[in-house]
Amino acid sequence: MLRARCSAGCPCERRSVSDLVVAAFDFDGTLSSRDNLLPFLVTVAGRGAVARALLRSAPDMTRRRRDDVKTRLSMLLAGRDVRDVDDQAVRFAADVVADHLRDDVLARADWHAEQGHRRVIVSASYECYLTPVAARIGFDAALGTRLEVDGGRLTGRLDGPNLRRAEKVRRLDEWLGRRSATVWAYGDSAGDRELLARADQAVRVGRRRLGTPATGERVAR
Repeated sequence: MLRARCSAGCPCERRSVSDLVVAAFDFDGTLSSRDNLLPFLVTVAGRGAVARALLRSAPDMTRRRRDDVKTRLSMLLAGRDVRDVDDQAVRFAADVVADHLRDDVLARADWHAEQGHRRVIVSASYECYLTPVAARIGFDAALGTRLEVDGGRLTGRLDGPNLRRAEKVRRLDEWLGRRSATVWAYGDSAGDRELLARADQAVRVGRRRLGTPATGERVAR
């Protein structure tokens, strides 16, 4: 576990000690070593149903219409009891935490906790399994793509936009409310670009393992 304190020159040191510091982490490819949407849908709907939905989504996938693909795949959940899906999400989260998290990024999250920083997941993954993941690893909140519920059953539609790109910034700022905060952000893809740009300290996560933050750590552009 990392035990270093914020180094000289860290953005946290340029603010009043009373100000809030928040570390916002993308999930798929950042905290987690894989994409988790399809494995979750396989858990709930079965491998065959997911394969057929992917075939129907092929034209949108080739055109990189990620939001349209997410909308089509989410229809696999239509009509399912939200309590059953939430139970499956809790079990799925336990598996992800046990086997599919990056230990180096978790160590960086632990470092933030030792500095007294708040930690939040901000991801396009479904919030139904991000919330129990966040609880298991001691994060303060999880902001993810929400599923619409009507009469206790999922409609198969999203409740709000797919949480990527500018929507990540909007939801993080909504969560912060009127609180002034120094923001660290961690991400690995184009879907994190706006979140990284919004941050005081942005860290692009790649294959290289993260270590203890250093003075003047390179900001992603």
